Amino acid sequence: MEIRIGSLTHPAVIALLEEHHQDMLMHSPPESVHALDLSALAQAGITFWAVWQNNELAGCGALKELSDSHAEIKSMRTSANFLRQGVAKLLLQHMISQATVRGYQKISLETGTMDAFLPAQKLYQQLGFEHCQPFADYQEDPYSTFMSKVIR
Repeated sequence: MEIRIGSLTHPAVIALLEEHHQDMLMHSPPESVHALDLSALAQAGITFWAVWQNNELAGCGALKELSDSHAEIKSMRTSANFLRQGVAKLLLQHMISQATVRGYQKISLETGTMDAFLPAQKLYQQLGFEHCQPFADYQEDPYSTFMSKVIR
């Protein structure tokens, strides 16, 4: 598998991000969905990666700078054909490594609370993320859980 920066204009990436957003809306009310759209993912301070295997999109994710010492994981999604093949773990480990290289001291994320999000929560915990209070502009929300990992 190959991890590449960018690809936000690739049709497969656009489709996967739309699928991600629609899936979030199936499990949470619109005001509790914090997925970024294509224009937001293209902004300065956000690095977007896509994981490819033989030119087939396997997954994606982004790292958003919150401050000089704190970053947030955004838009983590694995393509249906690649579920349970280690794509999310590979990408998350890559983003943690990149956050470390960039000098961040903490990396955080917001994910859902419904059963559909339990596999993601389990992966985050396996890689050292712990539950935390809302960060950045987030507020307490019964549809959101917040996790952070100290990386330095």
